[in-house]
Amino acid sequence: MAPTDETAQVPHQESPLGTTPPARPPGGDGALPGARMPRWLPRAMVLALALIAVFQLGSWAFHQVTGLLINILIAFFLALAIEPAVSWMAAHGLRRGLATFLVFLGLTIAVAGFVTLLGSMLAGQIIKMVEGFPNYLDSVVNWINATFHTELRRVDVQDSLVHSDWLRRYVQNSATGVLDVSAQVLGGLFQLLTIALFSFYFAADGPRLRRALCSVLPPARQAEVLRAWEIAVDKTGGYLYSRGLMALISGIAHYVLLEALGIPYAPVLAVWVGLVSQFIPTIGTYLAGALPMLIAFTVAPWYAVWVLVFVVVYQQFENYMLQPKLTARSVDIHPAVAFGSVIAGTALLGAVGALISIPAVATLQAFLGAYVKRYDVTDDPRVHGHRRRDLDGPGGRLRRLLRAEDSS
Repeated sequence: MAPTDETAQVPHQESPLGTTPPARPPGGDGALPGARMPRWLPRAMVLALALIAVFQLGSWAFHQVTGLLINILIAFFLALAIEPAVSWMAAHGLRRGLATFLVFLGLTIAVAGFVTLLGSMLAGQIIKMVEGFPNYLDSVVNWINATFHTELRRVDVQDSLVHSDWLRRYVQNSATGVLDVSAQVLGGLFQLLTIALFSFYFAADGPRLRRALCSVLPPARQAEVLRAWEIAVDKTGGYLYSRGLMALISGIAHYVLLEALGIPYAPVLAVWVGLVSQFIPTIGTYLAGALPMLIAFTVAPWYAVWVLVFVVVYQQFENYMLQPKLTARSVDIHPAVAFGSVIAGTALLGAVGALISIPAVATLQAFLGAYVKRYDVTDDPRVHGHRRRDLDGPGGRLRRLLRAEDSS
């Protein structure tokens, strides 16, 4: 067979004496001196740089709209919460837009009335504390003079406080922080308006939103989406029902204590404790207990201590006994799952996650429960936590050892 180009061997020629054979080009026998870059490599590099740029731009845009997405999420759950009331009014002949407006109007009136009563109470207590401050200062000065045998006077103490350097620095810092506080207040009002606007649209145009969402899905998926929507409405309503019931119980318990101690504005303070402790996550308990303690301190300092002890004890009772049972019955999730969902929601979204975590997990659990195949459990005592004595007890182990010896 004649040698081909691939198998033929190039005859080795001896170089003349005293000369060096020519060097081979780098890159082996197959490389050519004029080889160029592959055509696909520049396009791949441009594509990789474009993907990196798009990812960076998307990440930046997502971080910019994170606040808006959280507000929309809050508005969606608020719309789910008022959905039963709006649907009931719409079923009795009202338009959904008007029914949603009436629900929001009722909520606004209730919140405005509560804030007005609370503000008048706080203003009265602050005026009372300012007017009674000289008497408090006189009592403190008299106690110091009688205990430590000093000769302090209230006028000297007041002058030293008014002309002190720390008070001047505090006033200056407070004056410079007024703009920051104003900006935060305006930002909070804008967020509240955004949430109210989106929740109004979600509730008023709920059927249109569901129709638009189902129009891009096949019929089988449409039934699943509508079922998930119905479950979300039921679970969110159950969660708000349990929170409202706990707020009522908390308000009644604190009203009894405040009325027994003779604290003024006991009904308003009880409503404050019930609502704030249940509907403001994470810091709601501390805010709810601080105001009654302040009002009780104006009556008698020891009353503030009694209020603090009662708030701490009742909070433990609510966390470990009342809340798990009510949450498990109204939302139908295990207390441990509810507790873990609150922790996970707080870690992901902060206070907002703690507020919406339980209805979200309850909705997800109920929706996925329809797709999990379940089987009948065998009637085994170990299922109920009982051990089989014939196998797990000392006698059972001895019998197993004897059987092993006999078989050997």
